Amino acid sequence: MMAKCSIAPSIEPLFQTFNGLQQLSETRRFKAWLLDQFGVLHDGKQPYPGAISTLEKLASTGAKMVIISNSSRRASTTIEKLKNLGFDPSLFVGAITSGELTHQYLQRRDNSWFAALGRSCIHMTWSDRGAISLEGLGLQVVENVEEADFILAHGTEALGLPSGLVRPMSLEGLEKILECCATKKIPMVVANPDFVTVEARALSIMPGTLAAKYEKLGGEVKWMGKPDKIIYESAMAMVGVEASNSIAVGDSLHHDIKGANAAGIQSAFITGGIHATELGLDSFGQVADISSVKALASKYDAYPTYVLPAFTW
Repeated sequence: MMAKCSIAPSIEPLFQTFNGLQQLSETRRFKAWLLDQFGVLHDGKQPYPGAISTLEKLASTGAKMVIISNSSRRASTTIEKLKNLGFDPSLFVGAITSGELTHQYLQRRDNSWFAALGRSCIHMTWSDRGAISLEGLGLQVVENVEEADFILAHGTEALGLPSGLVRPMSLEGLEKILECCATKKIPMVVANPDFVTVEARALSIMPGTLAAKYEKLGGEVKWMGKPDKIIYESAMAMVGVEASNSIAVGDSLHHDIKGANAAGIQSAFITGGIHATELGLDSFGQVADISSVKALASKYDAYPTYVLPAFTW
């Protein structure tokens, strides 16, 4: 007699869809709202329509809001940028950025992995956007791979020089340096794990792309932001709220939503950010096809609790 074979049913991503945050926020179920900025609140140049008023309404429900961002800048710089874009800083309990976490861990060195790092680094940074300061970290920036203890990746536009200045460099040029570093097997700290980010609807290459390349070369990478749960735990500690009462809002399935899944918190996926093109969206607020969202969630193995077209009320 032939044995019966049972095929396990495929697990289909399940989520609720909303046109705006009002219905979700009025349940007052979530005490802590961990908000991504690029692709959710603004596009790097200007706020998204309705984002400022939505924040104000969300704050009026008693929600504690924290910016969690894979920006390589310090938290204070992030809050200042939001202020310059027209957002009220007093609405946020604070901000946690991957750049802030990187700075703190390099400064304190109370983590065993960071304690083992040397002080000489190859520094990959920004030029047009403005280089990242390493002041107060006691680091020596070097150009020669043979002298480096580790790689510090803040940006994708330039190589930091011992003088404190930067040398603009192409992505390909930086990747060639990584190939040399891989032969020496020195570790990398990536202070912005994003692969790309939204900038006025265009996508810009971020340091996570360099880190992924380094891992493919066999290099060891310490990812200092989303999707690692370290940044979510820091944000929840800042507001003193448990995971069960927290929700993360973001536009990246790989970073925001996958990170929320890892941290054990619920999440809201904004479809109009970096995945807009993949979802076939070409205008702000356009509603994504549900089957397309499910397919994309499966592709990235990242599953939101809620799906919204934009951060609107």
